[in-house]
Amino acid sequence: MSQKFLFHKIISTGFGTGYCPIAPGTAGAIFATIIWWILSLILPLPHSLLIATTLLVVVFTILGVWSSGIVESIWGEDPSRVVVDEMVGVWIPLLVVSDGNIYYGLLSLALFRLFDIFKPLGIRKMEAFKGGWGIMLDDILAGIYSLILVWVLRWLIG
Repeated sequence: MSQKFLFHKIISTGFGTGYCPIAPGTAGAIFATIIWWILSLILPLPHSLLIATTLLVVVFTILGVWSSGIVESIWGEDPSRVVVDEMVGVWIPLLVVSDGNIYYGLLSLALFRLFDIFKPLGIRKMEAFKGGWGIMLDDILAGIYSLILVWVLRWLIG
């Protein structure tokens, strides 16, 4: 296996979490939430978690489109091992949990997975895009819907 393909395999499978035999998408989303939570514990400045999460979303969206497109050409259309899309998707609602609140973090995870599994409100249509974009866009939209709900709940509850 070439080192180039190994890089894309590592990125697209969420550092291997996509190989989880049960619910690999959920495993990838949980892994991403754990990364966010650890960052919330170690980053010292008030807005540093927001900055770090924004960087994760941007960098892994770019890498995810690229890597998932490459592995899809070998593994077939939207392989279940590819979970970088779930990682990006769950980091999106976590953008409005910049204080590291674990309860809102878990709510973000749960809402994202619900939107990702049931694919309402045009989410399923995003899968029509070809290659890496088709893999990533449905989860990005699920993440955006989750972000809106978490933001509204935080506004209502306080």
